[in-house]
Amino acid sequence: MPEFNIKHITKYAYESPVRESVNHIILYPIEDQFQKVIKHNLKISGNPKVDVFTDYYGNKIGFFAYSERHRELEIYSELTVATTPKELPSATMFSEMQWKALQTLRYQVPYIDYLKWEAFDALQELKAVTDQYLRSDISPYRVAMDFCKYVYEHFKYIQGVTTVQTQIEEIWQIKSGVCQDFAHILCQMLRMAKIPAKYASGYICPNKNGIRGEGATHAWVEAYIPDYGWLGLDPTNNCIANETYVRLALGRSFTDCSPVKGVYKGPSNHKLTVQVIVGYDNGTAEIHEPVTEKVETEPVFSTAIKGNSYRRNLELMQQIQQQQ
Repeated sequence: MPEFNIKHITKYAYESPVRESVNHIILYPIEDQFQKVIKHNLKISGNPKVDVFTDYYGNKIGFFAYSERHRELEIYSELTVATTPKELPSATMFSEMQWKALQTLRYQVPYIDYLKWEAFDALQELKAVTDQYLRSDISPYRVAMDFCKYVYEHFKYIQGVTTVQTQIEEIWQIKSGVCQDFAHILCQMLRMAKIPAKYASGYICPNKNGIRGEGATHAWVEAYIPDYGWLGLDPTNNCIANETYVRLALGRSFTDCSPVKGVYKGPSNHKLTVQVIVGYDNGTAEIHEPVTEKVETEPVFSTAIKGNSYRRNLELMQQIQQQQ
């Protein structure tokens, strides 16, 4: 059972003092039989009270307000997580029976949201690809693995060509992007094949094999396999997401899983810096060198908020953290 020590530091600085910053954070790791949080320390500038609740998708959400005038805001999350490897699916059902089992999920509440796929202009092109892999004698598990490999082989991993707002139409056209783009495409393919798919957000923890996204915020997919459950698939690295992946949130897309987002009153320009440092104990008390995510500074532009009501300014809600 490996233990990972993770520091996630979000900082943003404003060109002049701002006030009434209201933020929504998803920095609380999922806890289940495969992932246990041993310790979690959360520090926020101004030491505001953080109200915590669980959202529709089962994610633990923090909500806080920082009313005083300030030029900087830092959200510092430090945690220790222990993970347990999950056994891989086995052939316990005939493939045809598995596909029939998936058909029964279409109207079941826990799966409906994860079966909705997006319509876009090139949808038929993507459908032609997915149809090549679909046969009743090939199991959903095998199809999911083939889809994962397809995305890995046909999309280029290039930072800076997309943002978290980039739509699936553009991702398909440029065949490039980063982890959240790969995850969005794989989710679309699985859902079109009637396999429920969740967007997963979290961290890849270091094992010094040089995989993309190691020691940083990351995104991958969980596919539902009949007679097994949810299987993590990482199309960015063409592998199964298992005990070296720490899950922060699950949802339909990045929008449901954004680690930090919020609004404030003041000038629009600010700079965002995100850093993730991951270390682990290999079981022999030897602590490996932490892997530090490249620090990204991102200007965010919007219109200064006027008036006293945030309800009149919900359209100014903006993402303030981008996964890499």
